[in-house]
Amino acid sequence: MIVVVGLGNPLRGDEGVAVRIVQELEPAFGNRPDVRLLDIGTSGMRLLDALAGADRAVIVDCARMGEEPGTIMRFRADDVTSRRQEESITPHSGDLLRLIDLARRLGACPEETVLFGIEPVSLDYREGLTALIEERLPLYVQRIADEIDRPAT
Repeated sequence: MIVVVGLGNPLRGDEGVAVRIVQELEPAFGNRPDVRLLDIGTSGMRLLDALAGADRAVIVDCARMGEEPGTIMRFRADDVTSRRQEESITPHSGDLLRLIDLARRLGACPEETVLFGIEPVSLDYREGLTALIEERLPLYVQRIADEIDRPAT
């Protein structure tokens, strides 16, 4: 089974892009028994439950990567490192990579875990995505749909 996890806060502009992607994937993948779509918002510890029992994981999040706004990038979890300086993991922790590492140590992380980061335009407090991210939403949804349908490695 593949789990697709959307992280983010729709009240912070483009921070809500992954939540929207998961919603947009629902008509095509919501009834497939081999796919689980989850919007876990900003509750980092929920990621541990989301990953448990999955064969593959696709995690989507807004991410400051130093790229042009609107850029989407695919990473394997082993290929990136965190720049955050958090000392501990809390129920609302925002350090995705530390949470994945914890899931691995607990034996709850799929061997194949892929991350998609989307460079935001704005993280201001506002509902809705910026025009650029909204315009590119179909591209992001297609990239994640292609990942879901890609054969496992």
